[in-house]
Amino acid sequence: MDLEYGPEAEDFRAEVRDWLATHLPPDPLPPMDTAEGAAAHRGWERLMADARLSVVSWPEQYGGRGASLLEWLVFEEEYHAAGAPARIGQNGLFLLAPTLFEHGTREQLDRLLPRIARAEDVWAQAWSEPEAGSDLAAVRSRAERTDGGWLLYGLKTWSSRAPVADRAFGLFRTERSASETSTGTDPGTARHAGLTYFLFDLRAPGVQVRPITQLDGRDGFAELFLDGVFVPDADVLGEVGDGWRVAMSTTRSERGLSLRSPGRFLATAARLVKLWREAGDPADTALADRVTDGWITARAYQLRTLATVTRLADGGGLGAESSVDKLIWSDLDVALHETALDLLGVDAELAGTWTEGWMFALAGQIYAGTNEIQRGVVAQRLLGLPRGR
Repeated sequence: MDLEYGPEAEDFRAEVRDWLATHLPPDPLPPMDTAEGAAAHRGWERLMADARLSVVSWPEQYGGRGASLLEWLVFEEEYHAAGAPARIGQNGLFLLAPTLFEHGTREQLDRLLPRIARAEDVWAQAWSEPEAGSDLAAVRSRAERTDGGWLLYGLKTWSSRAPVADRAFGLFRTERSASETSTGTDPGTARHAGLTYFLFDLRAPGVQVRPITQLDGRDGFAELFLDGVFVPDADVLGEVGDGWRVAMSTTRSERGLSLRSPGRFLATAARLVKLWREAGDPADTALADRVTDGWITARAYQLRTLATVTRLADGGGLGAESSVDKLIWSDLDVALHETALDLLGVDAELAGTWTEGWMFALAGQIYAGTNEIQRGVVAQRLLGLPRGR
């Protein structure tokens, strides 16, 4: 693994840094979970798209630059170091798009990707159901065949970005699972059969979006009630009945390389070190050790990701090891913010960047598959341990 980024990547770093210094909004944008904030964030995405910085690693025909994964990491480092706005299109950019590149048709790529790049379509993630959270194979929402497509029925919950989104992606049952229709089948795999991956319009007849108000008073999630929602065949991603395999592509992106790049945590760790230098007590060696540990872990995650990029560049794939990544970044995010709050002392009771970041970090151990589930994946698929009961 080469720890040097190289002259081309460093030239790209300088370009990104200069562009951000010139174009960053002078004041923070309103929260993206509000109508005003959603419009402002969409405008920011379009500004980046005009400079071909919205999706730098995508092919040029879809709005990107064809940049290498290494250059994408450079972009992410500079973006987060600059404190640039959160990406309102992250579900489409970092979860759906990699899945489209792997499983989509040329027609789907040509139709969907340019709109994702410019935030003309913001996507919601419609995975979870009341009895199917991290246990994604337990989904009960179904799709029934009709002329020219499918009709969706069911309830999805905790659908991220849904209150301000245009479209959604998720899994639906198109046939009864093998565990329901046969005997002698391994229950660990049978439940994954009969699922299909659908893309659907949140403004279509039969869709009801009910926002879920969070502790901060914002509507970052929603319940989706689906009653005969028509989806054309062109919006089936992958083969009918092969949805589990397609969905695993999305979850690998969610847990690993795409959704949470090292740049996010390097920037947070740098802020924590700065806070320590400004407000830390040198005599508090225990807290100093926690600051140091946070910085080291952020750097270790960066190096681990560089190793992953090297492997992918050599033709390798991204598999169950993405669960290790998820465990690293989710625990690290909580540790960085809790250390900052302890350093702030009573001032941490006041609303602010660190407090809001801490509340969001807590969710990281739940979404993308709870950390308990991820430890099971690591135990079974990477360490070869028997399945738990």
